[in-house]
Amino acid sequence: MSMADGMGARIVLVDDDGEVRDAYRLTLELDGLAVTAVGSAREALDLLTADLPAVVLSDVRMPGLDGFGLLEAVRAIDTEIPVVLVTGHADVPMAIKAVRAGAWDFIEKPADPVRLVETLRRAVAHRALILENRTLRTGAADRDPFAGRLVGRSAAVERLRRTLRTLADAETDVLLFGETGTGKEVAARALHDFGRRAKGRFVAVNCGAIPETMIESELFGHEPGAFTGARERRIGKIEHASGGTLFLDEIESMPLPAQVRLLRVLQERTIERLGSNREIPVDLRVVAATKADLAALAGRGAFREDLVYRLNVVTLRLPPLRERREDVPLLFAHFLDLAAQRQGRAAPPPDPALSERLRQQDWPGNVRELRNAAERYLLGLDEDEPQQPVRGGAGLQSLEEQIEAAERRIIEETLAQFSGRIGVTAEALGITRKTLYLKMKKYDLGRGTAIDA
Repeated sequence: MSMADGMGARIVLVDDDGEVRDAYRLTLELDGLAVTAVGSAREALDLLTADLPAVVLSDVRMPGLDGFGLLEAVRAIDTEIPVVLVTGHADVPMAIKAVRAGAWDFIEKPADPVRLVETLRRAVAHRALILENRTLRTGAADRDPFAGRLVGRSAAVERLRRTLRTLADAETDVLLFGETGTGKEVAARALHDFGRRAKGRFVAVNCGAIPETMIESELFGHEPGAFTGARERRIGKIEHASGGTLFLDEIESMPLPAQVRLLRVLQERTIERLGSNREIPVDLRVVAATKADLAALAGRGAFREDLVYRLNVVTLRLPPLRERREDVPLLFAHFLDLAAQRQGRAAPPPDPALSERLRQQDWPGNVRELRNAAERYLLGLDEDEPQQPVRGGAGLQSLEEQIEAAERRIIEETLAQFSGRIGVTAEALGITRKTLYLKMKKYDLGRGTAIDA
């Protein structure tokens, strides 16, 4: 049977009991999942490769190589292939250990069809996300370098990449419009790096970070004696960018006098250093970025109207994350991988429930905020808790309060992981049922949802 499946990950079903195997296969196929059913762990391993879109569903007790041995062998092929174990009640403690060792999940016999399908669908989605993220880092990014910079599969991002590819070799100045953190500088660098000016300099200037008294000197340079303290010649950012790309970030913050001089540069492609009458030709492309409506600012007299028209030859809008929610899990996995490489540690796989929570958030800080969330996740910080500044004095929690908050969170998460089942939750936490009941009562957890199993 072929393992190729263009619609997503295929379920590799492993069970030595033919009747059980057929029953599971029928259940899964009726719900639209693609299944390859085999009778032994060895047969399953012959099918698996590191780049295969596959999820493994295996019985624990099998002759020869059992489910735990299969788990170990699968992780040797690829640690990110989800393995779901089906186990009898007596094997639950062993299955919990398997989950701790890297199994995706375990399901008790007799398997509830709804939970079985739901678990496997989450695993399939996770595997697809892992493989897409890998593709973006390797082959696809090589074939389309813009895909490696502007990560996503939404229609909005596809349109943006398509337009950037068209503009990369053009000499047209570009205005990038988008909220804070949407990736305006990333887009500007992609235009430069993958265009005909790639061998020149990419010179970035944050117009909002330079004091008003210094911005003209920074941009245009100056001659000795041009003003008090100007002891020697300075080459400005515009002249320095000649032959390459000048990126003007937060251009809405540029003072009006500097806007007048910038307009002449854009029209004539020449500059005059402060204190000089000599015109110096510059060969550059200008990419400006703003989070403000420049036309509205011009209407209030806060920005030059003629400069708006000159910049607005081609305007690209970078969509906020709330308009491309389908990209959030992929971006999160991408940033998690980058953070893990930078920190020199293995990246924990994002929990499916976490991915869904991330997708539902509005992300006012956009991609930049999501990148910070990935950093926190790598460090083991709770994504459910908002990042609050450290408080001092009376507002600081005591050590006991912090310990209780952590204990409550751990119990709540473990109960959710095991669908509210008291027995397996207590086993996983290494405490008795009685202790778990007492702590649940203390923290008001599980009322109406806990199962005595």
